[in-house]
Amino acid sequence: MVIKTKEENQRAIEVLSVLMSKGEESLSPDQQEFVELLGLLISQFEKMAYPTPKGAPADVLRELMHAHGLRPKDLWQLFGSKGITSEVLQGKRGISKERAKALAGRFHVSAELFI
Repeated sequence: MVIKTKEENQRAIEVLSVLMSKGEESLSPDQQEFVELLGLLISQFEKMAYPTPKGAPADVLRELMHAHGLRPKDLWQLFGSKGITSEVLQGKRGISKERAKALAGRFHVSAELFI
């Protein structure tokens, strides 16, 4: 079975959710294998259907901020100052690995998006 549509993906997520709500320890070995396979199929579909944005780190950060309804001042503490935040968002300053990890945690994405 290969997931081909968003609707099939949604149904697969619902089935996976029901199985996971039972707790892993209460699943039979066959059910555990099915959960693992279903998770892989969902992941494969979502990578194709919802590709990770490719772009300059500042562009990715601005897009994530927009999606989360954030303004530059919401990141001042993370970057340490208003000036640094502004320079990063304008693409004048890069994002350090340490800050990329902090941003990844803040937005629940891979730090690689910001490097």
